[in-house]
Amino acid sequence: MEYRRLGASGLKVPALSFGAGTFGGQGPLFGAWGTTDAREARRLVDICLDAGITMFDTADVYSGGASEEVLGEAIKGRRDQVIVSTKTSLPMGDGPGDAGSSRSRLITACEDALRRLGTDHIDLFQLHAFDADTPIEEVLATLDDLVRAGKVRYLGISNFSGWQAMKSLSISERYGHPRYVAHQVYYSLIGRDYEWELMPLGLDQGLGALVWSPLGWGRLTGKVRRGQPLPANSRLHRTADYGPPVEDEHLYRVVDALDEIAQETGKTIPQIALNWLLQRPTVSSVIIGARDEHQLRQNLGAVGWTLTPDQTAKLDAASDRTAPYPYFPYQRQEGFARLNPSVVAPPSATRPTG
Repeated sequence: MEYRRLGASGLKVPALSFGAGTFGGQGPLFGAWGTTDAREARRLVDICLDAGITMFDTADVYSGGASEEVLGEAIKGRRDQVIVSTKTSLPMGDGPGDAGSSRSRLITACEDALRRLGTDHIDLFQLHAFDADTPIEEVLATLDDLVRAGKVRYLGISNFSGWQAMKSLSISERYGHPRYVAHQVYYSLIGRDYEWELMPLGLDQGLGALVWSPLGWGRLTGKVRRGQPLPANSRLHRTADYGPPVEDEHLYRVVDALDEIAQETGKTIPQIALNWLLQRPTVSSVIIGARDEHQLRQNLGAVGWTLTPDQTAKLDAASDRTAPYPYFPYQRQEGFARLNPSVVAPPSATRPTG
């Protein structure tokens, strides 16, 4: 397993990390992801550690805290071998204090996560979404207190816009608070919006990308194909509306390119899609999920090899989309390229963070 720096921090994380959203699955969304219990989770953690995957990502909102509880049971007795990453800010109830990033909510959420995970510290504590109702100064001062208390070691964000991330980083610098070092983002061959603004920001500010849903919300598994009905057992029947949308023709164009490369390499479509992400700038770790041991071992095949430049170019071309304003219409013009190389240069030509 390759290990990379998490953004501009000194923390080394594996190129692949494990997403525990399938642990303890409850409800219409998380129940469709998976219902892994503590015994099964411990087996998956065993496989991960054997393969060098040491970081495990979860969130309080995953199955109402059940994911954190199952993960805590699965890592019991080997806490010093793992990096625990969790998130908060999304609603955990209907009350006025059950969502957001207020001082009260963050302190309570941290204490609850520590209890559910059965640990005395969280290695990476992330805000799951931006809270426009709470002053950023309050958010950052509270996170500073949690770091100083030893309950949290590193800080990150998830699903922030560029201005939200940049304003937060500026306020951290102004007051001497710990900076965010990670941004957990949606990024895949069928969802490359991250590249237009957040990737250049990450390069400039030292924010390492932790990629969620790298297989495009389950669409890049090799089971969704042109001219074929969606398989009966696909979770997309129940979860498609929850995740990032994609036009069918765009998806099929990417899958066609993946098919060609699969024939050349002998690798599976998911392995190729994951390997492509591992070559992108700012990517510190790609979060993989698995319902069972077979699926996990298949995903582990994404590392230990590299796509050729021609194969990467083929995937880049198949997955390319016209950038939105203000990046279009200047995106490919020579003068703009000289001024903004991180926006327009082929991402594969830029070395990833770490």
